[in-house]
Order: sequence, then C-alpha cells, then structure tokens
Amino acid sequence: MMIECDVAVIGGGLGGVAAALRACRSGVRVCLTEETTWLGGQATSQGVSAMDEQDHIETFGGTASYYELREAIRGQYRTLYRLSEAAKTAPFFNPGDGWVSRLCFEPAVCALALVGMMLPEVQAGRLQILYRARPVAVTRDGDRITSVTVEGEDAEQSEIHASWFLDATELGDLLPLADAGWVTGAESREQTGEPDARSDGPAPHLTQTWTMPFVVDICPGQDHTIPRPDGYEQMRDEQPFTLTHTYGSRDLTYKVFERVEDLPGAFWTYRRILSAACFEPDEVASDLAMINWPGNDFKGGDLIAATPDEREELIRRAKDLSRGLLYWLQTEVPRDDGSGHGYPELRLRTDVLGTEDGLSMMPYIRESRRLLARTTVRQQDVAATHQQGSRAADFTDSVGVGWYPIDIHGMPGDVAATGPTKPFQIPLGALFPRDGPVNLLAACKNIGTTHMTNGCYRLHPVEWNIGEAAGALAAFCLGESCSAAAVHEQEGRLRRFQASLLAAGIPLYWFTDVPIGHAAFMATQQLAVDGTWQGGGEDLLFRPDGALEDGDRVRLTESAGSGVMPVGPVSRGDAALALQEARSGAHEA
Repeated sequence: MMIECDVAVIGGGLGGVAAALRACRSGVRVCLTEETTWLGGQATSQGVSAMDEQDHIETFGGTASYYELREAIRGQYRTLYRLSEAAKTAPFFNPGDGWVSRLCFEPAVCALALVGMMLPEVQAGRLQILYRARPVAVTRDGDRITSVTVEGEDAEQSEIHASWFLDATELGDLLPLADAGWVTGAESREQTGEPDARSDGPAPHLTQTWTMPFVVDICPGQDHTIPRPDGYEQMRDEQPFTLTHTYGSRDLTYKVFERVEDLPGAFWTYRRILSAACFEPDEVASDLAMINWPGNDFKGGDLIAATPDEREELIRRAKDLSRGLLYWLQTEVPRDDGSGHGYPELRLRTDVLGTEDGLSMMPYIRESRRLLARTTVRQQDVAATHQQGSRAADFTDSVGVGWYPIDIHGMPGDVAATGPTKPFQIPLGALFPRDGPVNLLAACKNIGTTHMTNGCYRLHPVEWNIGEAAGALAAFCLGESCSAAAVHEQEGRLRRFQASLLAAGIPLYWFTDVPIGHAAFMATQQLAVDGTWQGGGEDLLFRPDGALEDGDRVRLTESAGSGVMPVGPVSRGDAALALQEARSGAHEA
C-alpha cells in the first residue's frame, strides 16, 4: 500500500502524538504510525502512567495541548465515576494520588483520551493512523528522504511518501535507516566537555536501564502468590530486591504501606495509579499500584544494539525480573508491622495494561539513539551546579521548556551524575541533523542531548513539547518552503516560527507568573527569547503587575525608541504589551 501525506510521523508515543496533532492543527496532512494498539508510549503501552513532571506544572511549564491531555484524563474519571467530596473539591484532581506525580491514572484512560484528541483530525481527513506498524526501510534521493516503509504484524508493508519525516520511535529506529548521524550510550568527557562524563572513553552500550512495569491491587485475606520465577534467588541477590533506594548521596528505606518519617510516602503510594479514597465507597474496589522501581530496572542488556531475536530474549528476561520482584513482595519483603515477611494478598492485575500476562505491552524506554544535531545540550547547560542563576543556559532558538533532575538509571559501570537542574529550554537546533537528510526531524527523546542530559529531557511533558515543536516546525517549513536550518539561521524566520509556537500555547521561556492565557503571555515570552527583557537571577517571575522601574523604562526606551512606553506610571505587563505592539507595527510597516 502506498500512502501520500505532507508529514510522516513514525512512532506514536507522546512525542509522536503531539507532533501529529500540532501538524494537523496547522492544516497539513499527516500519517502517524504506532507499533502497538495504544498511542501514548511511556504513558500507556510502556505502563508509566504517572507523569514525571515539575513543581509548577499545574500552572506553567506544559504546552496548551499537554494541559488538554491532562484535563481529558481527569475528565474521564469525573464522568465515569462518583468522586469523593475531597476529590471533587481538590484544586488539581489526581486519580491515583501517587506522591511521585501530580497526575497518576490507568494507562487505558490516557490511550482513550489521546484517541479523543486525534479523532477530529481523522474525521477531517487530515490524519491517518497505522497501528502495529514499525519502520523497516527508508528511501532517499540525495539529501532528502522520499519514503519510509513500515511493516505490520502480518508482514504487509506500507510505503509512506511525504515532504517531512519525523522520528518519534522509542529507540530512534529511523535514524540508522535514514543514514542520519546518531550516538548512543555514554559519551566521554573529551567528546562533550561534561564534567561528570566518562574519563576513559565513550561506552555506546551503556544506555539507561529499561523496565517492564506491572500493576497490582491488594486483596486482604487472599493469597495471590505467583509461581517462583526461574533464577529467582540470583535475581533477588544481584538486583537486589530491596525497599532501600539510593538517591544522590542518600539511602532511603521505605515501608510498603506505611510512610516513613522524612520520606515523601510509602512504596505503595509511590506510583499508585488509582486511589479508592478518591471515589465514593464501593465505586472502586481497591487501589491500583504501578510497579516501576529500581528492583525491576533491567540491567542485562541494551535493546538498541540487539537483533530482533536478541531483543525478544532480553524482554523475556526483563519480564522474569519483574515477576521476581513481585514474588519477593509477596513472600519476602519485611512487613511494616514487623510480624513477618511478604504480602501474598498483592494480586497481579492482568486487565490494566492491555496484556494477558499483566506486564506492559512494551518496555519502558529511558534512552534511545540520539541525533547528532546542530545543537547538543550538555550537562553544564542545565545542571544546577553549573548554572548559578534561576534558569538554565539561555537558548534564543527555544521551542519549549522543561524541568526535571538529571535522572540516570545506570547500567553497571555507568556514570553517577544524578542531580538537580535549573528550569531549561528546548533548542530548535537539537531537532534537526547536523548532517544528513534535510527533511528529517527528531520528535521525542532522540533529540540532540547527551547520555546525561537525556536524563532530564526524556520525561513525559518534555517529550510532548519536543514532539509538538517538531510537528509545528515541519508545518511551518512547508508553509514557507524552507528548511529547518533556514529557520534556525534566519532571524526573521526564527521569530515568526516562535510567534506561531506561542500562539499555539507553547511557552519558550520560564516566567511562571505569566502563564498561557495571560494577556501578556506572548509579549513577555517574545521579549525574553529575543533577549530584550529577560528574567532576573533570583527567581522565575516576571511580575507583570509590578510597576515599571525607571531603569527598565530608560533601557527599553533606548531599545524601542521614544514614544513607545506609555507616559506616567505603567505596569511591567502593560509595558511589555506596548513594546511588543510597537514592534509588531514596525514589522507590518
């Protein structure tokens, strides 16, 4: 089968869905492919339905469409269930009430929400979705990709022809097929200049560990102990299976159901995806907890370098590891009250993750191939130890924002570089190749990062923003008949593209008190990214209601010319609006 479209998005994870949605909403025709039957990647088919977000996420730091997804998830629970009074009145309803995330939910609910968001584009004829399809070949004509061939489970192939191709696959599978430059694993200090990178040369095999999550509930008085997995004792001792978790320089020891003083919560509520207490009595039979813990992080091999047969064997072993952790929880974990060991009442749920065995459809992938991009984000650009202000390094080509610690779940022998970051930006230059196909964009965790910075750019809202920016860029380049490099290099095009992102509700700079929807949102964002009026080093605020100080008035008047600033006292927000309006008028003239 041959398919023709404007933009082909290969991979239906969070980045791929966001890319397809933004491109469609920009008016172009899109073909989106997905290996499984669920869109959503790490939030659905990979089982991690507890969003890894940042402290300001309810009001700032996500895109408008990401907030649309979050509200669609919450809306399904409000519609289908009777909520408890506490949940009804909660300012930000969290169905799972897990302490690691402000939004925890069942994966199928997110998958359904994503379909609902995509449905209008399908009905309008702008979007075609191919499920159970993976890329197997790329055709190039010189420096351009002309088609990507995808293959279904029945070996039937479809050839997708498009003007732009976006790699949103979980392992960056399009990059080698397209002969684009890429890297994997841990770089050396010599390669990146990162202070905590390897001192003894690169290690391409040292990608982050990956996981096969599972979901359990609790059935008091019942015994749901699974058969002991083969090799259990070795897994238990080598992994090891423990409730002591090392984070940075601290060893944190949790209990299963009880909260330990000075720790944020119990093991059970860590990634709880459904809390019975959020609903009326008997509305939900039991809590559901998703288990994604160091105990089932698989350290036994790299999926990227594996052949298909080797990959299948690695996944089988990773599933056994997850079963081993469950068996340990059922039989050997110390009980909170000291009365013995094991909770046989923990039941593996085989009706939550869309699989018969109760394990996720796909591995939870933390690290893929990474594009050798025009811009590579390095540790020193984002790490709190190297950025002394309130924000990370400034990227004037910003296409989005994110914030998460550098969080590396390392293989044996990997660097130990987990640590805080400053709120950062996503540079446009990280989305397109340094060399290689000119109509290829990275649209998920395969952008131009390093092994270390991938550890903070790989999370749910950041991946969504990356994909949405890539979809917007492809549509913009189609409209302007230009390359991604032209947008990056030409000031006028870059600012027009950034204005289109802001109009779509994609923040580019960290001003937490000027959220999407604020009258001064676009003005303050544009003035910040072009360097005219940026934030101070003490916090993430713009203070739009504060009075414009004389020093700022003089500086801005010198920049914009006389007659732009209102006469007399004026707020900072109104000053930003006046300055941006004057600039817009000058451009139109």
